[in-house]
Amino acid sequence: MLRRAIIIAGAAAPLVGRANANLAGQARQGGVLLIRHASTEPGLGDPPGFRIGQCSTQRNLSEAGRAEARAMGEWFRQHQLQPQAVLSSQWCRCQETARLALGRVQDWPALNSTFAGQGQPDRQLAQMRERLRQLPAGSLEVWVTHQVIMTALAQAYPAMGEGFVVDPQGQLRARGMMVPAS
Repeated sequence: MLRRAIIIAGAAAPLVGRANANLAGQARQGGVLLIRHASTEPGLGDPPGFRIGQCSTQRNLSEAGRAEARAMGEWFRQHQLQPQAVLSSQWCRCQETARLALGRVQDWPALNSTFAGQGQPDRQLAQMRERLRQLPAGSLEVWVTHQVIMTALAQAYPAMGEGFVVDPQGQLRARGMMVPAS
């Protein structure tokens, strides 16, 4: 059985298990499970001249990140969570995280990064809030995205591989690591 961790300074092991049980329990009730992409190669942002759809121009998942994404898939199976939709940023690191974890992905530009002046932050946030409001009660969607998007929506800073369950207003209901403890 894979161990899961949550980042809480000085947290004891029982808190880790409770946090992830709470994350799964909240996801089971429906809403959106936002996931920050798994671990990447070193760096911040993307290299100059990167292009969406051309992975060779982007900062991508590391081998450890690919293993983390597969472990996320095991987490979903272990908790018997079957999202109705898996939406992702168009960045390759998000797409690959979603594919390795859940086997499917649908592009949604609203989840694209707005780091360093990219994208249209206000418009993207409005699109996410609208989709949240329209989500049928009890329905679960997974959105794989970036730190800046998760922080803008939920007002919390995620680690790579961390998940947030948010309610229809974008309020954080639970958070936990979706990857094995290191």
